[in-house]
Amino acid sequence: MSSEQSNDMAIKVANLSKCYHIYDQPRDRLKQMILPRLQRLVGMQPRRYYREFWALQDISFEVKKGETVGIVGRNGSGKSTLLQMICGTLNPTSGEVQTNGRIAALLELGSGFNPEFTGRENVYLNGVVLGLSRDEIDKRFDEIVDFADIGDFIEQPVKTYSSGMMVRLAFAVAVNVAPDILIVDEALAVGDWLFQKRCFQKIEQLVSNGTTLLFVSHDQESVRTLTHRALLLAHGQSLAWGTSSEVVLEYRKLLHEEESAYFTALLNETTTNTPSSAAEPVEAPARTNTRSELMEFGDGHARITGVRVFNSNGEECSSFYPGEQLRINVRCQALATARNLNVAIRLRNKEGVKVYSWGTLNQDISRYSDGHVKDIFWERKFQSNEEFSVDFLCDCPLGMNLYEVQACLSFEATPDYLQQRILHWVDEAAFFKVLVRKEAYFFGGICDLRMNAIWD
Repeated sequence: MSSEQSNDMAIKVANLSKCYHIYDQPRDRLKQMILPRLQRLVGMQPRRYYREFWALQDISFEVKKGETVGIVGRNGSGKSTLLQMICGTLNPTSGEVQTNGRIAALLELGSGFNPEFTGRENVYLNGVVLGLSRDEIDKRFDEIVDFADIGDFIEQPVKTYSSGMMVRLAFAVAVNVAPDILIVDEALAVGDWLFQKRCFQKIEQLVSNGTTLLFVSHDQESVRTLTHRALLLAHGQSLAWGTSSEVVLEYRKLLHEEESAYFTALLNETTTNTPSSAAEPVEAPARTNTRSELMEFGDGHARITGVRVFNSNGEECSSFYPGEQLRINVRCQALATARNLNVAIRLRNKEGVKVYSWGTLNQDISRYSDGHVKDIFWERKFQSNEEFSVDFLCDCPLGMNLYEVQACLSFEATPDYLQQRILHWVDEAAFFKVLVRKEAYFFGGICDLRMNAIWD
Protein backbone atom coordinates (compact mmCIF):
# COMPACT_ATOMS: atom_id res chain seq x y z
CA MET A 1 0.00 0.00 0.00
CA SER A 2 1.38 3.41 -0.98
CA SER A 3 1.97 6.14 1.59
CA GLU A 4 -1.00 8.08 0.21
CA GLN A 5 -3.22 5.01 0.53
CA SER A 6 -1.88 4.17 3.98
CA ASN A 7 -2.95 7.60 5.23
CA ASP A 8 -6.49 7.26 3.88
CA MET A 9 -7.34 3.61 3.30
CA ALA A 10 -8.27 1.16 6.07
CA ILE A 11 -9.23 -1.91 4.01
CA LYS A 12 -8.61 -2.75 0.36
CA VAL A 13 -10.04 -5.95 -1.13
CA ALA A 14 -8.96 -6.74 -4.69
CA ASN A 15 -10.36 -9.61 -6.81
CA LEU A 16 -10.77 -11.79 -3.74
CA SER A 17 -11.88 -15.39 -4.25
CA LYS A 18 -12.08 -18.47 -2.07
CA CYS A 19 -12.56 -22.00 -3.40
CA TYR A 20 -13.15 -25.13 -1.31
CA HIS A 21 -12.64 -28.69 -2.50
CA ILE A 22 -15.67 -30.86 -1.80
CA TYR A 23 -15.06 -34.61 -1.59
CA ASP A 24 -18.01 -36.99 -1.92
CA GLN A 25 -16.24 -39.71 0.06
CA PRO A 26 -13.30 -39.63 2.52
CA ARG A 27 -11.21 -41.92 0.30
CA ASP A 28 -11.45 -39.39 -2.55
CA ARG A 29 -9.26 -37.04 -0.52
CA LEU A 30 -6.54 -39.71 -0.39
CA LYS A 31 -6.95 -40.38 -4.11
CA GLN A 32 -6.46 -36.68 -4.86
CA MET A 33 -3.19 -36.66 -2.90
CA ILE A 34 -1.70 -39.64 -4.73
CA LEU A 35 -3.31 -40.55 -8.07
CA PRO A 36 -2.90 -37.31 -10.10
CA ARG A 37 0.89 -37.47 -9.58
CA LEU A 38 1.02 -41.07 -10.74
CA GLN A 39 -1.20 -40.24 -13.72
CA ARG A 40 1.19 -37.48 -14.78
CA LEU A 41 4.16 -39.87 -14.50
CA VAL A 42 2.61 -42.31 -16.94
CA GLY A 43 1.55 -39.56 -19.32
CA MET A 44 -2.14 -39.59 -18.47
CA GLN A 45 -4.36 -36.55 -18.04
CA PRO A 46 -4.68 -36.07 -14.24
CA ARG A 47 -8.15 -36.72 -12.93
CA ARG A 48 -9.82 -34.56 -10.30
CA TYR A 49 -11.50 -36.34 -7.39
CA TYR A 50 -13.29 -33.34 -5.90
CA ARG A 51 -15.87 -30.71 -6.77
CA GLU A 52 -15.13 -27.01 -6.53
CA PHE A 53 -17.26 -24.77 -4.33
CA TRP A 54 -16.55 -21.06 -4.68
CA ALA A 55 -17.53 -19.39 -1.42
CA LEU A 56 -16.40 -16.03 -2.86
CA GLN A 57 -15.66 -14.94 -6.40
CA ASP A 58 -13.85 -11.82 -7.51
CA ILE A 59 -14.86 -9.44 -4.70
CA SER A 60 -13.37 -5.93 -4.76
CA PHE A 61 -14.06 -2.85 -2.63
CA GLU A 62 -12.24 -0.22 -0.56
CA VAL A 63 -13.03 1.18 2.87
CA LYS A 64 -11.54 4.47 3.99
CA LYS A 65 -10.47 5.17 7.54
CA GLY A 66 -13.39 6.08 9.76
CA GLU A 67 -16.01 4.69 7.37
CA THR A 68 -18.84 2.45 8.52
CA VAL A 69 -19.66 -0.32 6.07
CA GLY A 70 -22.39 -2.95 6.29
CA ILE A 71 -22.33 -6.36 4.64
CA VAL A 72 -25.68 -8.04 3.95
CA GLY A 73 -26.79 -11.27 2.31
CA ARG A 74 -28.55 -14.53 2.94
CA ASN A 75 -26.92 -17.33 4.93
CA GLY A 76 -24.27 -18.96 2.77
CA SER A 77 -23.67 -15.85 0.67
CA GLY A 78 -20.01 -15.61 1.76
CA LYS A 79 -20.17 -12.88 4.42
CA SER A 80 -18.29 -14.76 7.15
CA THR A 81 -15.73 -16.10 4.65
CA LEU A 82 -15.00 -12.54 3.52
CA LEU A 83 -14.57 -11.29 7.08
CA GLN A 84 -12.26 -14.16 7.99
CA MET A 85 -9.99 -13.33 5.06
CA ILE A 86 -9.97 -9.65 6.01
CA CYS A 87 -8.97 -10.67 9.54
CA GLY A 88 -6.24 -12.96 8.21
CA THR A 89 -7.63 -16.16 9.76
CA LEU A 90 -8.40 -17.61 6.31
CA ASN A 91 -6.20 -17.54 3.22
CA PRO A 92 -7.74 -16.58 -0.13
CA THR A 93 -7.52 -18.79 -3.21
CA SER A 94 -6.78 -15.71 -5.31
CA GLY A 95 -6.79 -11.95 -4.91
CA GLU A 96 -5.51 -9.98 -1.96
CA VAL A 97 -6.56 -8.07 1.14
CA GLN A 98 -4.69 -5.08 2.54
CA THR A 99 -5.50 -3.64 5.96
CA ASN A 100 -4.08 -0.68 7.79
CA GLY A 101 -4.26 -0.71 11.58
CA ARG A 102 -5.14 -2.94 14.50
CA ILE A 103 -8.16 -5.17 13.81
CA ALA A 104 -10.54 -6.27 16.56
CA ALA A 105 -13.00 -8.85 15.28
CA LEU A 106 -16.10 -10.34 16.83
CA LEU A 107 -16.84 -13.16 14.42
CA GLU A 108 -18.00 -16.53 15.70
CA LEU A 109 -19.18 -16.72 19.28
CA GLY A 110 -16.19 -17.05 21.59
CA SER A 111 -13.69 -17.43 18.75
CA GLY A 112 -10.20 -16.85 20.08
CA PHE A 113 -11.15 -17.93 23.61
CA ASN A 114 -9.55 -20.94 25.28
CA PRO A 115 -12.45 -22.74 27.02
CA GLU A 116 -10.14 -24.05 29.77
CA PHE A 117 -8.85 -20.58 30.67
CA THR A 118 -10.71 -18.23 32.96
CA GLY A 119 -12.29 -15.05 31.68
CA ARG A 120 -9.39 -13.05 33.13
CA GLU A 121 -6.81 -15.24 31.40
CA ASN A 122 -8.65 -14.98 28.10
CA VAL A 123 -8.76 -11.18 28.36
CA TYR A 124 -4.97 -11.11 28.63
CA LEU A 125 -4.58 -13.75 25.92
CA ASN A 126 -6.72 -11.80 23.47
CA GLY A 127 -5.03 -8.53 24.38
CA VAL A 128 -1.61 -9.98 23.58
CA VAL A 129 -2.91 -11.38 20.26
CA LEU A 130 -4.13 -7.88 19.39
CA GLY A 131 -0.69 -6.47 20.09
CA LEU A 132 -1.12 -4.96 23.56
CA SER A 133 1.50 -5.19 26.26
CA ARG A 134 0.61 -6.53 29.71
CA ASP A 135 0.76 -3.00 31.12
CA GLU A 136 -1.71 -1.78 28.48
CA ILE A 137 -4.05 -4.65 29.28
CA ASP A 138 -3.74 -3.90 33.00
CA LYS A 139 -4.88 -0.32 32.34
CA ARG A 140 -7.91 -1.51 30.34
CA PHE A 141 -8.83 -4.56 32.41
CA ASP A 142 -11.27 -2.91 34.84
CA GLU A 143 -13.04 -1.16 31.97
CA ILE A 144 -13.37 -4.46 30.10
CA VAL A 145 -14.77 -6.26 33.15
CA ASP A 146 -17.21 -3.44 33.90
CA PHE A 147 -18.49 -3.44 30.33
CA ALA A 148 -18.85 -7.23 30.20
CA ASP A 149 -20.80 -7.17 33.49
CA ILE A 150 -20.41 -10.90 34.20
CA GLY A 151 -19.49 -10.50 37.87
CA ASP A 152 -17.42 -13.19 39.57
CA PHE A 153 -17.56 -15.37 36.47
CA ILE A 154 -14.51 -13.46 35.23
CA GLU A 155 -12.51 -15.86 37.43
CA GLN A 156 -14.26 -19.00 36.11
CA PRO A 157 -13.32 -21.10 33.05
CA VAL A 158 -14.97 -19.83 29.86
CA LYS A 159 -16.41 -23.30 29.21
CA THR A 160 -18.86 -22.62 32.08
CA TYR A 161 -20.21 -19.46 30.42
CA SER A 162 -23.60 -19.11 28.78
CA SER A 163 -23.69 -17.84 25.18
CA GLY A 164 -24.75 -14.41 26.46
CA MET A 165 -21.82 -14.21 28.90
CA MET A 166 -19.44 -15.33 26.16
CA VAL A 167 -20.49 -12.59 23.76
CA ARG A 168 -20.43 -9.98 26.53
CA LEU A 169 -16.80 -10.71 27.32
CA ALA A 170 -15.77 -11.07 23.68
CA PHE A 171 -17.35 -7.74 22.76
CA ALA A 172 -15.93 -6.01 25.83
CA VAL A 173 -12.42 -7.07 24.83
CA ALA A 174 -12.92 -6.13 21.16
CA VAL A 175 -14.13 -2.58 21.80
CA ASN A 176 -11.81 -1.69 24.66
CA VAL A 177 -8.46 -2.35 22.97
CA ALA A 178 -8.64 0.87 20.91
CA PRO A 179 -9.02 -0.89 17.52
CA ASP A 180 -8.42 0.92 14.27
CA ILE A 181 -10.82 -1.49 12.54
CA LEU A 182 -13.75 -3.16 14.31
CA ILE A 183 -15.45 -6.13 12.64
CA VAL A 184 -18.76 -7.40 14.04
CA ASP A 185 -20.51 -10.45 12.57
CA GLU A 186 -24.04 -11.01 13.93
CA ALA A 187 -22.66 -11.73 17.40
CA LEU A 188 -24.73 -9.02 19.06
CA ALA A 189 -27.93 -10.94 18.30
CA VAL A 190 -27.08 -13.21 21.25
CA GLY A 191 -27.05 -10.54 23.95
CA ASP A 192 -30.09 -9.13 25.75
CA TRP A 193 -31.71 -5.88 24.62
CA LEU A 194 -30.02 -3.71 27.25
CA PHE A 195 -26.59 -5.08 26.39
CA GLN A 196 -27.26 -4.60 22.66
CA LYS A 197 -28.13 -0.96 23.36
CA ARG A 198 -24.83 -0.49 25.22
CA CYS A 199 -22.98 -2.19 22.36
CA PHE A 200 -24.45 0.11 19.72
CA GLN A 201 -23.67 3.14 21.87
CA LYS A 202 -20.07 1.95 22.20
CA ILE A 203 -19.83 1.33 18.46
CA GLU A 204 -21.12 4.84 17.74
CA GLN A 205 -18.54 6.23 20.18
CA LEU A 206 -15.72 4.33 18.46
CA VAL A 207 -16.88 5.43 15.01
CA SER A 208 -17.07 9.06 16.13
CA ASN A 209 -13.45 8.69 17.30
CA GLY A 210 -12.33 7.47 13.88
CA THR A 211 -12.61 3.67 14.13
CA THR A 212 -13.46 1.92 10.87
CA LEU A 213 -16.45 -0.43 11.20
CA LEU A 214 -17.39 -3.53 9.19
CA PHE A 215 -20.81 -4.65 10.35
CA VAL A 216 -22.61 -7.83 9.26
CA SER A 217 -26.25 -8.24 10.23
CA HIS A 218 -29.55 -9.61 8.94
CA ASP A 219 -31.22 -6.65 10.64
CA GLN A 220 -31.75 -4.28 7.73
CA GLU A 221 -32.67 -1.41 10.04
CA SER A 222 -29.36 -1.64 11.91
CA VAL A 223 -27.35 -1.72 8.67
CA ARG A 224 -29.28 1.22 7.25
CA THR A 225 -28.93 3.41 10.34
CA LEU A 226 -25.48 2.38 11.59
CA THR A 227 -23.51 2.33 8.33
CA HIS A 228 -22.90 4.74 5.48
CA ARG A 229 -22.10 2.25 2.70
CA ALA A 230 -22.90 -1.41 2.24
CA LEU A 231 -22.05 -4.49 0.20
CA LEU A 232 -24.63 -7.07 -0.88
CA LEU A 233 -23.40 -10.63 -1.39
CA ALA A 234 -25.28 -13.52 -2.98
CA HIS A 235 -23.83 -16.94 -3.72
CA GLY A 236 -20.33 -15.61 -3.19
CA GLN A 237 -20.67 -12.73 -5.64
CA SER A 238 -21.06 -9.00 -5.20
CA LEU A 239 -24.52 -7.83 -6.30
CA ALA A 240 -24.44 -4.24 -5.06
CA TRP A 241 -22.04 -1.73 -3.52
CA GLY A 242 -23.14 1.78 -2.59
CA THR A 243 -24.99 3.81 0.01
CA SER A 244 -26.60 1.67 2.71
CA SER A 245 -30.16 2.73 1.84
CA GLU A 246 -29.68 1.75 -1.82
CA VAL A 247 -28.06 -1.58 -0.98
CA VAL A 248 -30.69 -2.48 1.63
CA LEU A 249 -33.36 -1.86 -1.01
CA GLU A 250 -31.52 -4.21 -3.39
CA TYR A 251 -31.34 -6.76 -0.57
CA ARG A 252 -35.10 -6.52 -0.06
CA LYS A 253 -35.57 -7.04 -3.81
CA LEU A 254 -33.36 -10.13 -3.65
CA LEU A 255 -35.31 -11.54 -0.71
CA HIS A 256 -38.55 -10.81 -2.53
CA GLU A 257 -37.39 -12.60 -5.69
CA GLU A 258 -36.34 -15.68 -3.75
CA GLU A 259 -39.56 -15.73 -1.72
CA SER A 260 -41.60 -15.20 -4.89
CA ALA A 261 -39.87 -18.14 -6.58
CA TYR A 262 -40.58 -20.30 -3.52
CA PHE A 263 -44.27 -19.41 -3.37
CA THR A 264 -44.66 -19.78 -7.14
CA ALA A 265 -43.24 -23.29 -6.92
CA LEU A 266 -45.55 -23.98 -3.98
CA LEU A 267 -48.53 -22.64 -5.92
CA ASN A 268 -47.65 -24.72 -8.98
CA GLU A 269 -47.39 -27.81 -6.81
CA THR A 270 -50.78 -27.03 -5.24
CA THR A 271 -52.32 -26.41 -8.66
CA THR A 272 -51.00 -29.73 -9.93
CA ASN A 273 -52.55 -31.60 -7.01
CA THR A 274 -55.83 -29.63 -6.84
CA PRO A 275 -58.94 -30.00 -9.02
CA SER A 276 -59.25 -27.28 -11.65
CA SER A 277 -62.41 -25.92 -10.02
CA ALA A 278 -60.46 -24.70 -6.97
CA ALA A 279 -60.09 -20.93 -6.77
CA GLU A 280 -56.66 -19.40 -7.24
CA PRO A 281 -55.59 -16.80 -4.65
CA VAL A 282 -54.26 -14.44 -7.34
CA GLU A 283 -54.48 -14.86 -11.08
CA ALA A 284 -51.35 -13.64 -12.83
CA PRO A 285 -51.73 -11.42 -15.91
CA ALA A 286 -49.17 -10.95 -18.64
CA ARG A 287 -46.10 -9.38 -17.03
CA THR A 288 -45.75 -5.62 -17.36
CA ASN A 289 -42.69 -3.53 -16.70
CA THR A 290 -43.86 0.03 -16.18
CA ARG A 291 -42.51 0.48 -12.67
CA SER A 292 -39.34 2.28 -11.69
CA GLU A 293 -36.55 -0.27 -11.38
CA LEU A 294 -34.80 1.86 -8.78
CA MET A 295 -37.39 2.44 -6.06
CA GLU A 296 -40.01 -0.24 -6.71
CA PHE A 297 -40.35 -4.00 -6.95
CA GLY A 298 -43.01 -6.70 -6.76
CA ASP A 299 -44.81 -9.50 -8.58
CA GLY A 300 -46.98 -7.10 -10.55
CA HIS A 301 -50.36 -8.83 -10.01
CA ALA A 302 -51.54 -5.56 -8.46
CA ARG A 303 -49.93 -2.17 -8.11
CA ILE A 304 -49.85 1.03 -6.11
CA THR A 305 -50.80 3.91 -8.40
CA GLY A 306 -50.26 6.81 -6.03
CA VAL A 307 -49.64 7.91 -2.44
CA ARG A 308 -50.65 11.33 -1.12
CA VAL A 309 -50.71 13.01 2.29
CA PHE A 310 -53.68 15.14 3.44
CA ASN A 311 -54.60 17.27 6.44
CA SER A 312 -57.93 17.31 8.34
CA ASN A 313 -59.46 19.69 5.76
CA GLY A 314 -58.87 17.22 2.94
CA GLU A 315 -56.11 19.38 1.48
CA GLU A 316 -52.90 17.81 0.21
CA CYS A 317 -50.30 18.84 2.76
CA SER A 318 -46.59 18.39 3.44
CA SER A 319 -46.23 20.03 6.88
CA PHE A 320 -47.86 19.03 10.16
CA TYR A 321 -47.70 19.90 13.84
CA PRO A 322 -48.01 17.29 16.62
CA GLY A 323 -51.66 16.51 17.33
CA GLU A 324 -52.94 17.50 13.88
CA GLN A 325 -54.78 14.86 11.88
CA LEU A 326 -52.58 13.09 9.35
CA ARG A 327 -54.19 11.16 6.49
CA ILE A 328 -52.13 9.07 4.07
CA ASN A 329 -54.05 7.89 1.02
CA VAL A 330 -52.77 4.86 -0.92
CA ARG A 331 -54.40 4.26 -4.32
CA CYS A 332 -54.14 0.80 -5.88
CA GLN A 333 -55.22 -1.18 -8.91
CA ALA A 334 -55.73 -4.91 -9.30
CA LEU A 335 -54.24 -6.14 -12.57
CA ALA A 336 -56.03 -9.47 -12.25
CA THR A 337 -58.71 -11.04 -10.09
CA ALA A 338 -57.30 -10.82 -6.58
CA ARG A 339 -58.17 -11.37 -2.94
CA ASN A 340 -56.45 -11.74 0.44
CA LEU A 341 -54.68 -8.42 -0.04
CA ASN A 342 -52.98 -6.15 2.46
CA VAL A 343 -52.23 -2.46 1.94
CA ALA A 344 -49.58 -1.14 4.31
CA ILE A 345 -47.35 1.84 4.93
CA ARG A 346 -44.01 2.30 6.67
CA LEU A 347 -42.71 5.62 8.01
CA ARG A 348 -39.01 6.45 8.28
CA ASN A 349 -37.35 9.62 9.48
CA LYS A 350 -34.55 11.26 7.55
CA GLU A 351 -31.97 9.29 9.59
CA GLY A 352 -33.45 6.10 8.13
CA VAL A 353 -35.01 4.87 11.38
CA LYS A 354 -38.26 2.95 10.94
CA VAL A 355 -40.74 4.85 13.10
CA TYR A 356 -43.88 2.84 12.38
CA SER A 357 -45.34 0.21 10.07
CA TRP A 358 -49.01 -0.75 9.85
CA GLY A 359 -51.48 -2.09 7.32
CA THR A 360 -55.04 -3.19 6.70
CA LEU A 361 -54.08 -6.69 7.84
CA ASN A 362 -53.08 -5.32 11.25
CA GLN A 363 -56.62 -3.97 11.62
CA ASP A 364 -58.11 -7.22 10.32
CA ILE A 365 -56.14 -9.22 12.88
CA SER A 366 -57.50 -7.02 15.69
CA ARG A 367 -61.05 -7.39 14.41
CA TYR A 368 -60.75 -11.16 14.13
CA SER A 369 -59.41 -11.22 17.68
CA ASP A 370 -62.38 -9.19 18.94
CA GLY A 371 -64.85 -11.44 17.13
CA HIS A 372 -65.69 -8.69 14.64
CA VAL A 373 -66.03 -10.56 11.34
CA LYS A 374 -67.61 -7.82 9.24
CA ASP A 375 -65.80 -5.32 7.02
CA ILE A 376 -62.57 -7.34 6.79
CA PHE A 377 -60.31 -5.99 4.06
CA TRP A 378 -58.45 -9.31 3.68
CA GLU A 379 -61.70 -11.00 2.64
CA ARG A 380 -62.51 -8.54 -0.15
CA LYS A 381 -62.27 -9.72 -3.74
CA PHE A 382 -61.14 -7.39 -6.52
CA GLN A 383 -61.80 -7.75 -10.21
CA SER A 384 -59.20 -7.28 -12.92
CA ASN A 385 -58.41 -3.56 -13.47
CA GLU A 386 -60.49 -2.56 -10.43
CA GLU A 387 -59.17 0.53 -8.67
CA PHE A 388 -59.41 1.04 -4.91
CA SER A 389 -57.84 3.16 -2.19
CA VAL A 390 -57.13 3.01 1.53
CA ASP A 391 -56.83 5.95 3.93
CA PHE A 392 -54.53 5.68 6.95
CA LEU A 393 -55.51 8.21 9.63
CA CYS A 394 -54.01 9.26 12.93
CA ASP A 395 -53.44 12.32 15.06
CA CYS A 396 -49.80 13.06 14.31
CA PRO A 397 -47.66 11.85 17.26
CA LEU A 398 -44.30 12.42 15.63
CA GLY A 399 -41.39 14.63 16.59
CA MET A 400 -39.87 17.35 14.45
CA ASN A 401 -38.25 15.74 11.41
CA LEU A 402 -38.64 14.87 7.72
CA TYR A 403 -40.51 11.60 7.10
CA GLU A 404 -40.59 9.22 4.17
CA VAL A 405 -43.67 7.14 3.40
CA GLN A 406 -43.05 3.68 1.96
CA ALA A 407 -46.09 1.85 0.60
CA CYS A 408 -46.66 -1.86 0.18
CA LEU A 409 -49.35 -3.97 -1.47
CA SER A 410 -49.06 -7.66 -0.62
CA PHE A 411 -50.86 -10.96 -0.99
CA GLU A 412 -51.32 -12.71 2.37
CA ALA A 413 -52.14 -16.42 2.07
CA THR A 414 -53.19 -16.41 5.72
CA PRO A 415 -54.36 -13.44 7.83
CA ASP A 416 -51.29 -13.41 10.08
CA TYR A 417 -48.30 -12.17 8.00
CA LEU A 418 -46.83 -15.69 7.96
CA GLN A 419 -47.19 -16.27 4.20
CA GLN A 420 -46.61 -12.97 2.45
CA ARG A 421 -45.84 -12.21 -1.16
CA ILE A 422 -45.03 -8.63 -2.17
CA LEU A 423 -47.11 -7.51 -5.13
CA HIS A 424 -45.80 -3.95 -5.20
CA TRP A 425 -43.40 -2.09 -2.92
CA VAL A 426 -42.64 1.61 -3.36
CA ASP A 427 -39.83 3.43 -1.57
CA GLU A 428 -40.11 7.21 -1.20
CA ALA A 429 -43.78 7.08 -2.16
CA ALA A 430 -44.38 10.41 -0.39
CA PHE A 431 -42.76 12.81 2.08
CA PHE A 432 -43.96 15.11 4.82
CA LYS A 433 -42.34 17.06 7.64
CA VAL A 434 -43.38 17.67 11.22
CA LEU A 435 -42.74 21.03 12.85
CA VAL A 436 -42.97 22.04 16.51
CA ARG A 437 -44.19 25.35 17.92
CA LYS A 438 -41.56 25.70 20.62
CA GLU A 439 -43.30 28.65 22.24
CA ALA A 440 -46.57 26.71 22.66
CA TYR A 441 -45.93 22.96 22.71
CA PHE A 442 -42.52 21.35 22.74
CA PHE A 443 -41.01 17.92 23.31
CA GLY A 444 -37.90 16.02 22.24
CA GLY A 445 -37.49 12.66 20.56
CA ILE A 446 -39.09 10.84 17.64
CA CYS A 447 -42.63 10.63 19.06
CA ASP A 448 -44.93 12.39 21.48
CA LEU A 449 -45.91 10.24 24.49
CA ARG A 450 -48.44 12.89 25.64
CA MET A 451 -47.00 12.92 29.15
CA ASN A 452 -48.39 14.90 32.06
CA ALA A 453 -46.52 16.02 35.17
CA ILE A 454 -48.19 15.91 38.57
CA TRP A 455 -46.75 17.02 41.88
CA ASP A 456 -47.69 17.55 45.52
